[in-house]
Amino acid sequence: MSVSTVPVMHLARPHRPVVVAGMLSELRGPTAGLVELPLRLWWNPHRAFDLSQPTMLLWMYENVLREAIRIDEIQAYIDGPTLIRVWPDLNLPRGVRAAWEARHRPLREASARR
Repeated sequence: MSVSTVPVMHLARPHRPVVVAGMLSELRGPTAGLVELPLRLWWNPHRAFDLSQPTMLLWMYENVLREAIRIDEIQAYIDGPTLIRVWPDLNLPRGVRAAWEARHRPLREASARR
């Protein structure tokens, strides 16, 4: 395999590949109310996020994008239009941001507008 054909793998953290949705339109997670993440995605005993609070929404998205190991986890908790809106404000590992922006032009454009 030549260098130019080697697929790029982005890591959320060491030994954890980033999971990226194929299309942002397939992301239809909640946009309001209280959302409780499973223990696998958030280890804190207080796992409920009030999505009406902007900082809580950002925090939940950051955790799901960083910790998800299956696409269904992302689909369950992330909403595509909301992700585009908050993308520039998310504090994400470099690998997570790079993987999602490589796949989704609207996220690259959202970052560029900042």
